[in-house]
Amino acid sequence: MDDVAVGPLDLAARVDDALAVQALAFGLSDEEIAVRRHIVLRHLGCPGARALGATTPEGRLVGFVYGMPNDRAHWWSTVVQPYLRSEGLDHWLDDSFTITELHVHPGYQHRGLGRALITRITDEAAEPRSILSAIDTESPARRLYRSLGYQDLARRVLFPSAPTPYAVMGAALPLKRA
Repeated sequence: MDDVAVGPLDLAARVDDALAVQALAFGLSDEEIAVRRHIVLRHLGCPGARALGATTPEGRLVGFVYGMPNDRAHWWSTVVQPYLRSEGLDHWLDDSFTITELHVHPGYQHRGLGRALITRITDEAAEPRSILSAIDTESPARRLYRSLGYQDLARRVLFPSAPTPYAVMGAALPLKRA
């Protein structure tokens, strides 16, 4: 991983660095970054929320992941619950660790950082399974998640502010290793 270290991240202190990585990986506007900054900081107040970062020897943040035990009262759960219910899978919202965001700087992708970040954060989870949402297209991210044991639970999930549909994916923990 080119001397990039994966370890605990004080996401509140490095939120702007993390969002810069997400903006590059996702193509976000300044307005979208400002909205996401508020969301990230709010999430960090949730019980059990934690983050990991991938940093270069110089301290540059080039990847991050954060998540928390799922709560059916959270906005994300209220949006995905009807889609999961229609598949008979809304029990996945209970006893699950949610991967809220996982992003790697485009210049550092395809080096195993995403895999290292997600496996390490879920290895520390007390919950027996993990859930996440990803844009519902065949992508390197979806291939990574499938290689770790995530399966589609619901597809064509529409979030109010997102222009493209998402898939909700779930996996038993611990995640599969290559």
